[in-house]
Amino acid sequence: MSSKEFLNSYLNDFSEKVKPDEKIINQLESVAELIKTTCDYGNKILIFGNGGSAAISSHFSVDLTKNAGLRCVNFNEADLITCFANDYGFEHWVEKAVDFYGDEGDLLIVISSSGSSKNMLYGVKAARNGKFKAVVTLSGFADNPLRQLGDINLWVDSKAYNFVENIHQVWLLAIVDLIIGSREYSA
Repeated sequence: MSSKEFLNSYLNDFSEKVKPDEKIINQLESVAELIKTTCDYGNKILIFGNGGSAAISSHFSVDLTKNAGLRCVNFNEADLITCFANDYGFEHWVEKAVDFYGDEGDLLIVISSSGSSKNMLYGVKAARNGKFKAVVTLSGFADNPLRQLGDINLWVDSKAYNFVENIHQVWLLAIVDLIIGSREYSA
């Protein structure tokens, strides 16, 4: 397969995956409403991801805070992650961050392309024990445990990491723009 054929196939396949259906539109609207009502009551959004999903969580958090004026915290500080991972085990670092930083009424968003990252699964469990308002999950791949644990589960039907991660980013940034009420604004 030539480079042009690969790229043509790749971009066409991605376009098909990112096309919205009514279920996704309704879920994205629901997430935006959850975010707004959470913040209206003085609470915050906590968002977590691993690897590329951590970068997505940072981008979303910064845009939601700076551009939409809503409190959103992501946890990508190496010192915090390595401290909690060292003391509690890597699979428990998100759980411990939720325990230490989460308050009753907060909203948890977790991103895991595979949907089987133990640290995200334990983080959701901690949020459920901590009286969070709700949990939103973003995942991909085949049926996975994370996909069943949220109040809203945004799922991409793909095994391609970059498709899954890019669609998650598009969805989350679309939510920011929906909350702001515009695609174009001064950042």
